[in-house]
Parts: sequence; C-alpha cells; structure tokens
Amino acid sequence: MAQLTRNQFIAALAPTVLRVKREGSVMFPSVRLAQNLLETGGVIHEWYNLGGIKVGSGQTNAFWHGEAVVKGTWEVIDGRSMNTRAAFRAYKSVYHFYKDLDLLLATPRYERVRKAMTPERQADMLFACGYATDPAYPSKLKAIIEQYGLKKYDALGSKQFPKPEKLKDAELIVVLYKGQATSDGYLLGGVTWVPARLLGEALGAEIGWTGTKVTVNGKELESILSEATGYVQIRELAAELGLTASWDPAARVILLA
Repeated sequence: MAQLTRNQFIAALAPTVLRVKREGSVMFPSVRLAQNLLETGGVIHEWYNLGGIKVGSGQTNAFWHGEAVVKGTWEVIDGRSMNTRAAFRAYKSVYHFYKDLDLLLATPRYERVRKAMTPERQADMLFACGYATDPAYPSKLKAIIEQYGLKKYDALGSKQFPKPEKLKDAELIVVLYKGQATSDGYLLGGVTWVPARLLGEALGAEIGWTGTKVTVNGKELESILSEATGYVQIRELAAELGLTASWDPAARVILLA
C-alpha cells in the first residue's frame, strides 16, 4: 500500500485503536500507535499485521483464521542483529489484528504488560516479557510517543458513548471498511442499523432527510430517527453504493467491500 506520512498513518489508525480500547483493551492507545509505527515504518499492508505477530503455534481464533505471509525480518540474538525470514499472521482488518494481539496479551506471559499503569511502564514490559528482542524497543516506543504527542489518545480511549435511545437494546458492533473501523453498528433483531450521515458520507454518498426518512443519493431508505440522527440498514446503504456487507460471525463485525 502507499506510504503515508507519519501523521497520516496515526490519524488513519486512531479510530480503530480507540474503538478496541473502549472494548476493554489493556494496551494504552499511545503505546499501540507507537508500536504500529515502529513495526511497520508507517505502512499499512494488506495483511494488516501491524505488530509483527508470527504464526506461532498456528492455533486459530475468532480474529485470526490461519492466513499467513512469509517475509524478511531481523532479530537480536545473543546481542547480534541477524536477518531471517518468518511466517507472520495475516488478518482481514486492522481491527482483527488488534483483537488478536489483545488475546496474546491476555496470556500469563504478559501479566506485567497488563498491569502497567503508565505508557512508559507498558513499553518497558513489552520488552521484558519477550514481545521483542531489540533491547532498544522500549526507548524507541517512548521516543515515538513523545515525538507525536500520542498520549492525547489515552484520554480519548477512556470515553464511553451511550447507545441511541431507540437502539438501546441493540448489540453494539463495528463496521469495517478498507481494514479500518469506520462506524458503529447496532444489531437488533438480525438487522444492523448504522448512522447514515456519518457512514454514508465517509463512503462518498450524498445523504439527505425528507422529514421522515433518510435519503441516500436521492433514494429513500427505511429509517430510524434517534437523538436527531438518522439510522439506516447497513445492507441497504451498501447496496445503494455498490458495496457488499458481509457478516463475520466469529469476530462479530461487518466488513464492507
């Protein structure tokens, strides 16, 4: 994929980083973003592995389905940097990668990472627990956090947003587009409703309101109005834009393509 500026890279990933934090991730958003930048050099590859997670035991889960890519890498072994090749996990999206990493960090090996009370301590513990072999890994993460002011995302990640009143009984899920969390979705009675203007305009649609219904590129869609926001069914919105909406039942997300 195209090389992004460092700031573009951070801005592209931040919504998904904040989303997984609100879902209970133990990683500080600042540490996660710094790690992504350090591990990839600012490139979001189509296999979406932003943290160098290797295939390992090969045990699949809800977020990693067994796909892999083999590529060159380097490790520090006995104090020496050595080039090698390894099999790395490949994912359907950035969101899938983040959730798989959280499963890894939930294992006993990474207890000290989970208990870290500051981003700096967490950076130290990632190395101490064996996530990386580069002795300079913690200092590099801290330098990136400082250089790009990433701690501001730690405060944002703690904010929670209430569900729309008319969808308060729905299951909150995430809608993914081009690998990124693009919108919240509200799954109710087998139907997922999404904020029409937020998601539609992000996808290039012209969104309107007749007074009773949302219009997408001039066509009226079945709508729910709650707190001055119009919600439409994700499949109807996708169809109007020539996209498909597929349900990933294991990860409980919708992927637009």
